[in-house]
Amino acid sequence: MDAPQHNSTSFELIHPDDSTRVIRGRVDAPANAEKPCPHVIVVHGFKGFMNWGFFPALGARLAEAGYAGVFFNTSSSGVGEDLESFTEVEAFERSTYSKDLEDIERVRAEVRAGAFEGLDPERAAILGHSRGGGEVLIHAAEAGDLKAVVTWAAIPSARRFDEETIERWRETGVLEIANARTGQVFKIKLDGLHDYEANAERFDIPAATGRITAPALFVHGTADEAVEFESLELLSGARGEGAETLRLEGAGHTFGIKHPMEESHPHFEEVWSRTRAFLDQHLKATP
Repeated sequence: MDAPQHNSTSFELIHPDDSTRVIRGRVDAPANAEKPCPHVIVVHGFKGFMNWGFFPALGARLAEAGYAGVFFNTSSSGVGEDLESFTEVEAFERSTYSKDLEDIERVRAEVRAGAFEGLDPERAAILGHSRGGGEVLIHAAEAGDLKAVVTWAAIPSARRFDEETIERWRETGVLEIANARTGQVFKIKLDGLHDYEANAERFDIPAATGRITAPALFVHGTADEAVEFESLELLSGARGEGAETLRLEGAGHTFGIKHPMEESHPHFEEVWSRTRAFLDQHLKATP
């Protein structure tokens, strides 16, 4: 396991109009950086969190490569103050894409305002995994100021359930979602469904991807058990000429990594290698 030297600083953002919406995060930055360094905003997926599996290793590796990694738990991640356990169940069960997108923008606003010392606000990239991958594509299209966009196993659509499931969800008012790792069963409220239906055009991920002007790297495993592999071609095709892809033969949704990450895996090593090369090219962290 990599353990390079870097500085890690925690932060907490409370929504000005809703004190129950708390973003908890950290910045992993290079030690002894001589000048403001480029940064990468990292967004976790559904049932994910910033300390899951490969994210701590990613933060250390980004810092070693000369980048600051800005990690955070969205305000509706469900993960509480210990940054590990799903104790904020109500927040998770009322999660929406709109809340996540607002959280991403709030974190980026803090970077722009100079809240995190040593970060260059102009050299910004964003990376998202799974649902977070779809959300960063929407954010990148709306923000228009990113130097690079990276998705790992990104969802191609915000509509993740079939019509029968949606109708049952609508009728009962809840959708049961199991967390296989923790054994918890969450009762997802109608907030997410209503949010999608009110913002279907905004949440059209391929359409948003087509409006991105920054270079984009799309990574996906051919054996992804959670998100259809066809997403790779769909999203990279939507981005067009500015797209790069990494097709990982036999790789699953988390590239061979489990939580906690006790050892690496060749699939993850390939993902990291390609991601770093892409960031080096477009954020120019190296001479």
